[in-house]
Amino acid sequence: MDFSIASILLLDGVTNGAIYALLGLATVLVFAVTRVIFIPQGEFVAYGALTLALFQAGKVPGTVWLLLIMAALCALLDAHAAWRHRRSLRAAARAGLRTLAAPLAIALLALWAAPQQFPLLVQAVLTTAVVTAFGPLVYRLAYQSLADASSLVLLIVSVGAHSAMTGLGLLFFGAEGFRNPAFWDARFALGAASLSGQAVIIVGVSAALMVLLWLFFERTLRGKALRATAVNRLGARLMGISTHAAGQWTFAMAALIGALSGLLIGPTTTVFYDSGFLIGVKGFVAAVIGGLASYPTAAVGAIFVGVVEAFGSFWASAFKEVIVFTLILPVLLWRSLVVGHAEEH
Repeated sequence: MDFSIASILLLDGVTNGAIYALLGLATVLVFAVTRVIFIPQGEFVAYGALTLALFQAGKVPGTVWLLLIMAALCALLDAHAAWRHRRSLRAAARAGLRTLAAPLAIALLALWAAPQQFPLLVQAVLTTAVVTAFGPLVYRLAYQSLADASSLVLLIVSVGAHSAMTGLGLLFFGAEGFRNPAFWDARFALGAASLSGQAVIIVGVSAALMVLLWLFFERTLRGKALRATAVNRLGARLMGISTHAAGQWTFAMAALIGALSGLLIGPTTTVFYDSGFLIGVKGFVAAVIGGLASYPTAAVGAIFVGVVEAFGSFWASAFKEVIVFTLILPVLLWRSLVVGHAEEH
């Protein structure tokens, strides 16, 4: 290996690491606020890339129909809960319509826009809206009723949610893979390596999103409410912060990050209905490096994961996934030695 090859691999590693950093941050965010190790995070990535691909083909993505089905189920659950609480059909109807309104509006817009062949950026914005709407619905269906359960129970639910979302991806998208067009086709000479415009967009959007997340948590009231929920769920509830609303907002942000990651990674690789799992697990490795608590450490760990993956694919391409996932073992061993253990209640 000479310097030119090393620089190319390093550039690829940093580009992929920027994607893993976003997924790692989403994993840390969801775990901090809800105590959920969110395994299906990668499914949002696949849904984002595949939804845009079908918009590009002028077809209605299957995610639109899935969004309507999940929204209807959540509306029924919320209406039933409101009726049990207030014994009023009017309150139940209001609760159901409030849950159904935003997903229904997004789905109708997508149904109208799909055959119109709008520009790529417009389709990307619509894709982001469709996939982001899944976040609160997934939380409502799978996690809200188990919010006070143990972390082990929540992990088991995450495994089930991952299996369900993967199967639904196969049902609504089929087994065929898709590769999206790049948002920027330019290329730049960077020493011995060549930097693509898509790589610039990936790094730039990832950095911008990290800054926006920091501003959201530091400067907005809702962001501070999520931080309070992450620090002390009971204390936040006593101060009037709805932990259910915090969970829905957290999952919406995770879905947003997943959708953007799918849009960014779609032009660089062929995405299948089950591609999100491996991508999401690499983000999870970065989150584990950050102890599922530290956002900066998770971001740095993601860059490290990307670089290790790039060099591992050069030296032993057949074992690159094994090399990446093996990184979890020394990190867990080190954390078990330096971090005290607490009983699970």
